[in-house]
Amino acid sequence: MKTYLLLANRAIDQFNRLIGWGLAALLLVMTVLIFWQVFARFVIGKPLYFSDEIARFAMLWLTFVGAGYAYRKGTLISVDIVLEYAGSKFACLLRIAIILCSALFAFIMVKYGLDLVERVSRQTAPSTRISMMWPYLAVPAGGIVILVNSLGLLLDEALGKPPVLKQEAS
Repeated sequence: MKTYLLLANRAIDQFNRLIGWGLAALLLVMTVLIFWQVFARFVIGKPLYFSDEIARFAMLWLTFVGAGYAYRKGTLISVDIVLEYAGSKFACLLRIAIILCSALFAFIMVKYGLDLVERVSRQTAPSTRISMMWPYLAVPAGGIVILVNSLGLLLDEALGKPPVLKQEAS
């Protein structure tokens, strides 16, 4: 049983590695587009008409999918004073409750995010003319990443791995 849990946990880690590379690519695209927009506007004198819209859509994807990625890494902001002073058993139960609440929130994001995607799918963006389905798809995609990483955190608890602690400020 433990072998299967470790295998599933490794698969989730590989999933996160792919997500991390995707986030890095989105950040690169966003940076290049914004740089080129500024260069084209102030040096060439002819700004691009689509770059700020694509950069905005990339920022949406970075925010929602990046939140799920950061959740697994333990780098989201949290108030963990209760966990610090709780006993090990109570802290474990509390972490499991937090993970389950996060998974419920992510499920709601996926369910209602897909409804939202369906409602806006016939609208198009003003400058790029792409379907507004693509930027809004970031909401359920982020929810799926949070759900997968919630499963990974539950597997960590089942395997007895210590929780990821944020780095202390120096």
